[in-house]
Amino acid sequence: MKKLAVVLLVAVASFCLASSAFAGALAPGGTAKCTDAKSITVENGGGPERGEGNATIWYSSTHLTHGISLSPSANQGFTTDGGGAAGNKQVKMASKHSMGKSSVTFNRQNNFSRGDSISDINGVVKITNTGTSKLTVTCG
Repeated sequence: MKKLAVVLLVAVASFCLASSAFAGALAPGGTAKCTDAKSITVENGGGPERGEGNATIWYSSTHLTHGISLSPSANQGFTTDGGGAAGNKQVKMASKHSMGKSSVTFNRQNNFSRGDSISDINGVVKITNTGTSKLTVTCG
């Protein structure tokens, strides 16, 4: 009986670790969770309008929440020249305009003790899709 309990406990622990290794597709309004990941990648899967993907990320190590926006086709309201062509010419500076990013990766900071870093991904990290596009979350 004790051997069966140990085998069952190992099986449950293995399943929990395997399920936290990859969180998967995240529909609008959905939440994914990564536990003690070495890295977390959030990717925009595209969607309606300009394909903007928005999410909030909560960290158990610091109890902080912050938002991210992944908008690879959004130009942030600037014209094609970056919104400041006249000013750029006057100071002889190239345009600094760029489109948004389609993914972001958070990496574990091993040199910090728990809670020392604002974006410390030790412990549980919850990602909630607050936008209209599908997101892909990968816990590495």
